[in-house]
Amino acid sequence: MATETSLLLHLKLLLLLGVANGGPLFGHTFFRERFSQPLDAGVRFFDGRPLFGPSKTIRGLLLALLLTPVAAVLLGLEASTGVLVGFFAMLGDLASSFTKRRLGMASSSQAFGLDQIPECLFPLLAVRERYGLDIGEVGLLVVVFVILELLLSRLLFKLRLRDQPY
Repeated sequence: MATETSLLLHLKLLLLLGVANGGPLFGHTFFRERFSQPLDAGVRFFDGRPLFGPSKTIRGLLLALLLTPVAAVLLGLEASTGVLVGFFAMLGDLASSFTKRRLGMASSSQAFGLDQIPECLFPLLAVRERYGLDIGEVGLLVVVFVILELLLSRLLFKLRLRDQPY
């Protein structure tokens, strides 16, 4: 059973994951098409499909990498934790997009699990040793993150802050 201290750490990590993954959405909501150059610059993989697709932007990556360390400090964690969480969340998101393009799925299409798990699992594994997380805690945080993301996504869609729910 989690102690109050580990529960607080879990909440802080979930918030950091939310900031890392919400940074690109924040950028899209407030900047719309400004600064929205695709990260893959339109490059196509050898299968003829986009590397990541137009929804993965330089703006989104930069916002995740800038906002997450700030959030970490505000939460009483090291900025380097924020850098790790932001970097690995975006790496997971890019891995998901790359995989979806290989499967022939359109940019911003839905793929339950593939859309949520890499973007939270990769950063949790990156900070696992730093915070002494066991594999059960990581698994529990992944499940909680997936549930929260699905619920929050629907709420943001209803508030018209997201183009589609996941």
